[in-house]
Amino acid sequence: METVEKIKQQITENPIIVYMKGSPKLPSCGFSSQVAQIMINCGEQFAFVDILQHPDIRAELPKFANWPTFPQLWVEGELIGGCDIVVDMFQKGELQPLIKAAAAKIKTEE
Repeated sequence: METVEKIKQQITENPIIVYMKGSPKLPSCGFSSQVAQIMINCGEQFAFVDILQHPDIRAELPKFANWPTFPQLWVEGELIGGCDIVVDMFQKGELQPLIKAAAAKIKTEE
């Protein structure tokens, strides 16, 4: 499977996904750590891809997303943004309802 197809599949199959350096429990950079903590604080399950373990995704995702940096938060197939945007939305209380709504859809489908 080509890398772009793999990315599309991950985004489709995981309504809430973070592309980050490291894992939520062991982030490998400060920005990824901030986003992981925010996602954990939102209290819903989310998928993640450690781009350090997947150099192909690390190389292709910025082109696919038209977003140069990591981490990247995707919700329901849409790029929400990187660390600054996620932090800002969380502080304003805009991120939590978005995450809750996506998680609620997952639960109703199960």
